[in-house]
Amino acid sequence: MNITRRQFVFGAGASAAIMHLPVAKAALNNPQTIDLQAITGATQLLPEKYPKTPIWGYGGMAPGPTLRVRQGEKLVCNFINDLPQASTVHWHGIRIDNKMDGVPDLTQALVPSKGQFRYEFVAPDAGTFWYHPHNKTSEQMARGLYGALIVEEKSPPEVDQDEVLMIDDWRLGQSGQIDDSFGAMMDWSHGGRLGNWITVNGNARYQKPVKQNERLRLRLINTSNARIFSLLLNGLEGWVVALDGQPIETPFEESKPLDRLSLAPAQRIDLIVDVTAEEGTEGVLYMPGRNGDHTLAVFSVDGKARPAPLPTPKPLARNPIPEIDSAAQARKVFLHMEGGAMGQMRGAFLGGKRVGMRELVNAGKVWAFNGQVEMPEKPLISAARGETLHIEIKNDTSWPHAMHLHGFHFRKLAENGRFGPLRDTLLMDREETATIAFVADNPGKWLLHCHMLEHVSSGMMTWIEVA
Repeated sequence: MNITRRQFVFGAGASAAIMHLPVAKAALNNPQTIDLQAITGATQLLPEKYPKTPIWGYGGMAPGPTLRVRQGEKLVCNFINDLPQASTVHWHGIRIDNKMDGVPDLTQALVPSKGQFRYEFVAPDAGTFWYHPHNKTSEQMARGLYGALIVEEKSPPEVDQDEVLMIDDWRLGQSGQIDDSFGAMMDWSHGGRLGNWITVNGNARYQKPVKQNERLRLRLINTSNARIFSLLLNGLEGWVVALDGQPIETPFEESKPLDRLSLAPAQRIDLIVDVTAEEGTEGVLYMPGRNGDHTLAVFSVDGKARPAPLPTPKPLARNPIPEIDSAAQARKVFLHMEGGAMGQMRGAFLGGKRVGMRELVNAGKVWAFNGQVEMPEKPLISAARGETLHIEIKNDTSWPHAMHLHGFHFRKLAENGRFGPLRDTLLMDREETATIAFVADNPGKWLLHCHMLEHVSSGMMTWIEVA
């Protein structure tokens, strides 16, 4: 019953399956309460000849149910925690009321085992979002605790199929069980916990029947702890239409053909693609590698949907996010990222006292923002509501980091002074410096952290406050 590492990484074709995620919908004017139960379960991650893998999941599944609401609707969710650990639910990328954000000790108290919490908010933006815990996140997510939240446009684009693809990598042991090496210093001080078994919607080789010239909307979500996915398409051609839930403003005619897609932890990419593969063949989403290509999703072509592809789609409607006035006086703040293996950090403040690296390592805290490990007592910045903020972030480490800001979408400021697309998670390469800009229109206390989950667990977090 043993499986070699080579089989783990390259044996995905042995467990081909069609996976449809269960969907829960909220009503428009009379929203129903959705019960979202976090509970232990088991799923068939490996081929059928192997035992099921015990997981933690919403509804006992990994991924959990896809929640769908329309833009402007209210979602009411009764979170029921039947896990052996305390937990919360963070609604990633949704610009909601601060007390619904799910961050322990910042926006709410922990929900204990056998406890409940009622989340209630209106979804202001259409797009691809997701939900996951925010306590012991590096363990709870690695055990399968996450799901998709789709906010549908009032006038959605014309597509034949709308598919959510939640991409994850699992670290499994020889018996197919989840490796329980949580808190390993090698992971925490290096690139994070990387798995050896990659799945889409819980399947090692996701399959979907399609027809030639069908138009698909593919919502890609990276739910892994730390892996950066580099992705390519074959037999599928089209456009990137949204990043992190926010529509792309570049004319689609300028963005075709699709190039290699980079998807950091927590990031999302919405694609509209036409099936160009011939009948009887396959379109594929795959990950190129030094040891060969690794197929993540297969789209089997059977029949023809129409004689020719549909015309170029129109851009998605813009969400009601305040635009940044480039002429406005922006408040600027600096964020210095340091620490980790092969870094230059020699010490940092922990618990109000400056300590050396040996003591930090013994405490399992090896990353710092502005010389501070873990959550500082004072915010990085206290802003007035409506103020324009620029945060200059310097990655003074030997590792990439996926920086996620709660409660807002921001734009990266380019060297020519122009702003990039709206995002909520920015991948920063080692030794890179970048400035993010946004309007602080959402009051409350908002977390800013690295979404490589072992990095935030070992110190990489701060917060901002908007009056």
